[in-house]
Amino acid sequence: MASRLYPKSQSPVSHVRAKDGIHPDELEQLLAKPTWSVESLLPPKTRAPDAPQISSKQLRHLLRLSALPLPESREQEQKMLDTLAAQLHFVGQIQKVDTTGVKPLVVIRDETKAAEGEQTITLETLKDALAKEKVVGKHHRRIQRDPTPVDARDVEGWDVLGSAERKAGKYFVVESERPQE
Repeated sequence: MASRLYPKSQSPVSHVRAKDGIHPDELEQLLAKPTWSVESLLPPKTRAPDAPQISSKQLRHLLRLSALPLPESREQEQKMLDTLAAQLHFVGQIQKVDTTGVKPLVVIRDETKAAEGEQTITLETLKDALAKEKVVGKHHRRIQRDPTPVDARDVEGWDVLGSAERKAGKYFVVESERPQE
């Protein structure tokens, strides 16, 4: 197993051996210079020559297929064309990411039986919350919740990295199943 810090194609030092780890100072230096930016995903200020050209006819066809209203003016149509070009640029940049050897994400949540049991909400789970409610009114009954503020200091001060299996300084390390090269 390799510790993946960011994509190999973008990094001079893309992974380290899991058993060796990485010193927090080295990690700080490694992560000090970003390998990409959000700006790289945004469309250029001027349309690139290799950008896909979408015609008004294609835009109107897509709007009809999507059951969306057609533009009411030439300016609105141009704005839609610019938005679509920006979205296509974004998708094109995302498609350039090297995902060789990366397993597709099926779900974000844990779907084991244990996790399903933890996530199931029952009346017993809600017992404390329901105990704080009272019914008010004679003719138009409604539920009124206890307005007493909840002390959330213990929740806000939690250790974010506390449950991380692998850490390097103030960062968590994600294990990859990609074989060492």
